[in-house]
Amino acid sequence: MEWSESVFDGLRREMVEGLRRSGISNQRVLEAFLEVRRHLFFPEGDRDHAYDNLAWPIGHGQTISQPYTVAYMTSLLAERVPSGRVLEIGTGSGYQSAILDAMGYRVYTVERVPELYRLALRRFRQFGLPVEARLGDGSLGWEDEAPFEGVIVTAAAPKEPEALLRQLSDGGCLVIPLGSLAVQQMTLITRRGEAFERERYHEFAFVPLIGREGWKEERP
Repeated sequence: MEWSESVFDGLRREMVEGLRRSGISNQRVLEAFLEVRRHLFFPEGDRDHAYDNLAWPIGHGQTISQPYTVAYMTSLLAERVPSGRVLEIGTGSGYQSAILDAMGYRVYTVERVPELYRLALRRFRQFGLPVEARLGDGSLGWEDEAPFEGVIVTAAAPKEPEALLRQLSDGGCLVIPLGSLAVQQMTLITRRGEAFERERYHEFAFVPLIGREGWKEERP
């Protein structure tokens, strides 16, 4: 079925209203979700599901997170880090990077799956997004570009990677789901000099962060 852009526009407005009803109140976040065309980050055959509040497989054992999850994490970051350089770990489809870019952040992103990295890079170029992307172990961050005012991790970690903590600027924040492979607690970590303050929020379920400072294997 061919869906017109006007239909997608209507579905996107409905999605944003649903986010608002679910408690997402940061206006910058809502405006970014209204601006970024989520369906363009979906496999072509699945675009009729792009504005459902569901996670969706994008291949290679990865997913594009449900809109509420992306909005929740982005809101935690935006309320504490209104501007600056943000590192995303787990590029995936590229949607989270596009949301951060629409909010005015300078975005850096790391993806470990070559096929997803190449696809996201093509999308960034196609849409004219000035996102810096690299292929590598996201649990190690991007040391050459550090420090960052914000780091957002879109995969589950057993504990916060030390490399990501070191790459935060003073006053910078790390948003990361921490816990088991089955369920994690969204955690916000703020750097205060050489100390780190932790705040814990709702539970979520993410794909695992694979890497030297993440999970060692893709299956439990």
